[in-house]
Amino acid sequence: MVPLSRAARIILVGAPGVGKGTQTERLIKRHPELSSISSGDLLRKNVRERTPLGIQAEAKMQAGALVPDTMILRLIVNELTTRGWIQDNNLRPYSVYSSSVGMDVEDTVDSVLIPSGLRTSMYSYSDKPSASFILDGFPRTAAQALQLDAILPINMVVSLQTPSEIIIERICNRWVHAPSGRVYNTTFNPPKVEGKDDVTGEPLTRRADDDPEVWKARLRTFNETNQSLLEHYDKHGVLWTVVGNSSDEITPQLFDEFGKRFGVTDN
Repeated sequence: MVPLSRAARIILVGAPGVGKGTQTERLIKRHPELSSISSGDLLRKNVRERTPLGIQAEAKMQAGALVPDTMILRLIVNELTTRGWIQDNNLRPYSVYSSSVGMDVEDTVDSVLIPSGLRTSMYSYSDKPSASFILDGFPRTAAQALQLDAILPINMVVSLQTPSEIIIERICNRWVHAPSGRVYNTTFNPPKVEGKDDVTGEPLTRRADDDPEVWKARLRTFNETNQSLLEHYDKHGVLWTVVGNSSDEITPQLFDEFGKRFGVTDN
């Protein structure tokens, strides 16, 4: 376990299948002060707990609509405020757990989306190591990144890059034990008995979307839509790119760079 010298506010950016989850787990294990903040987890939690925002988000999803950026950002703001990592200096924070009658949650959420140039002094944020996090699922576009900038500055964005052909080969060799979620790969993590789960002996299956053509399309879409996000953070001077053919190649490079930026140094 390696202590941090200051708050690390991180985003990992990478194509599907590149191993963002693996790198997140390894960073948190090495630096316990880091937390994972997942917009998807926050959304599911609020839907499950029937908060006002969760109820509105669920209605959007049931209608087949995307959950608006405003709602996702409000969830993140509420989480960071609850943890004491940011503080609204000008307004009384609105909690998604509020039971206030007559308040339109969506109207309140929309108030968050003020151009960043007008909001730079609205929030103060903690720079203590304990306020370190890896943000997952948001932002995905430059427009979303701009709105997040208005809340607090991200100080490291890692672009994880693995050649598309390697990702596709990895996915094509993937087998899963559906009941438990255990994942095997015939190349680097094969089951003890071909086609059988190590624990139960039950048959392994392929995921329905683990098709080469499906993944080629997904990777093309990612590359087309991702560039503006990376350019946004490059202009802010916080983008760092790492290239590797596997998670094990990437991890040592990531640990080294992370340590240079946030590690405790001897005086």
